[in-house]
Amino acid sequence: MTTSAISLSERLQALSSDSFQQALTGIRRGVEREALRINPNGSLASTPHPQALGSALTHDSITTDFSESLLEFITPPETDVDVTFAQLNDIHKYVLSNIGSEKLWPLSMPCFVENEDEIPLAYFGESNVGKMKRVYRLGLKNRYGSMMQAISGVHFNFSLPDSFWEAWASLHGTQCSQDQISADYFSMIRNYRRLCWLIPYLYGASPALCGSFLNGKSHQLPFETLGKGTYYLPYATSLRMSDLGYTNAEQSALQICYNQLDNYVRLLRSAMETKSTRFEKFSAGEEGHWQQLSHNILQIENELYSPIRPKQPTQSMEKPTDALVRRGINYIEVRALDVNPFAAVGIDKSQFAFLDVFLLSCLLLPSDEMTPEGLEEAGENMNIMVLEGRKPDVKLQRDGQSVTMQSWAGELFETFTEVAALLDSAHKTERYSAAVKLEWERIENPALTLSGQIMDRLKKNNEDNGAMGMQLASQYQSDFADWQYTYQDEDAFRTLAAASLDAQKAVEEADDKDFDTFIRDYFSEPPAKKNA
Repeated sequence: MTTSAISLSERLQALSSDSFQQALTGIRRGVEREALRINPNGSLASTPHPQALGSALTHDSITTDFSESLLEFITPPETDVDVTFAQLNDIHKYVLSNIGSEKLWPLSMPCFVENEDEIPLAYFGESNVGKMKRVYRLGLKNRYGSMMQAISGVHFNFSLPDSFWEAWASLHGTQCSQDQISADYFSMIRNYRRLCWLIPYLYGASPALCGSFLNGKSHQLPFETLGKGTYYLPYATSLRMSDLGYTNAEQSALQICYNQLDNYVRLLRSAMETKSTRFEKFSAGEEGHWQQLSHNILQIENELYSPIRPKQPTQSMEKPTDALVRRGINYIEVRALDVNPFAAVGIDKSQFAFLDVFLLSCLLLPSDEMTPEGLEEAGENMNIMVLEGRKPDVKLQRDGQSVTMQSWAGELFETFTEVAALLDSAHKTERYSAAVKLEWERIENPALTLSGQIMDRLKKNNEDNGAMGMQLASQYQSDFADWQYTYQDEDAFRTLAAASLDAQKAVEEADDKDFDTFIRDYFSEPPAKKNA
């Protein structure tokens, strides 16, 4: 099932053909943007999810993540970037118009939180599935603490159309099947894992944080301080992606395999079935007490923290691994993006263009199977870049050899430049080449990166991270007050909100078993098998 026999140059040449050029216009992208609701004074909002926003359980585009205060905005897969940004702008406009004096926090690391017990767990109603979502979050709180879960990010969803995969299979002399498409997506994912150190360098936007985030946390990081309570590392890019953020040692030992779908699923399922000595102290339904969904390393698949995930949309109550087994990979979810504080919706169009180039390059480049040593090397490179990525002549490991980040990036950008030209040709634009040029300038000058711009501003003004966040939050609140709806208007959003509340009520009324039985049945269902 391998497609490695064709060289990079042959693949690049093939992509200039009419069939590939047409297929490239069918790339689909979606966004999931997280943002905390904050009070006018910059503290975390503790109010319930506003009813005007609809049901967090059943609304397609406005929901919550870990906390009632942590909103998540979702756009469907679209081929037109302008449509996606219109959707994002409209959602932000509607939300800011319906949360009173509250604002949206524009940074990945949380605002000032005096006590993490102030972070309210998300509530999804009284249905069994709603209670399951809440218990899962209670488990996250007990396992990792609420502050870690209050971190915001942006997820970028990416898929190639069937016409691309048909042309790709023809190029490589393979049959275009769902199995082959999944294998090729895993080829892309492996290279992403090898190269994703580049993402926090370019798009990391959390080099500093509010001191309240560190309360009670043990760490060995040599923080410096500025302002009244801001902690930073001089060359950091993304503290969100460091050990302070979305990591946990027990998961790191899992060695999740990205070589074949069946191994990926097997290891993920194993983690959901393997008892954890760390988490056994929390109840998981004993005598009706729920502090987590299970005592295992992972409660459910979503607990796996990874900078990328293979995805297949799930049906009602279908486990993500079962969806992958039954229908293969439909798209990939890039999870290494910090919220871009200089973009009102947390991401900008240039990032979209560069991510298209980056991900397509990950598919085009040779992609050997990943060894445990290669996976460890990728993790170490990621850690170097999030903590000191802007350090002059910072070194990475490449196949066991030490290389400078700039020299490795220089090779990659030669490929990116060619891929950008192909995408420009397909879309009849110049924005892909412009995006690659912009990011190359950031390779040459770390001060131009998002993290570099943030630290320059904070140091120049001896300004607190929180003060910058408040200024940007107020600016965006004002900007959206003047925004004119372009895709969905106020009435459309109100209709969607009302329909979602009705849908939640219907889910609650359809329950026919108690919660304990519901959870037992969910976990006791035999895992799906291929062609079942």
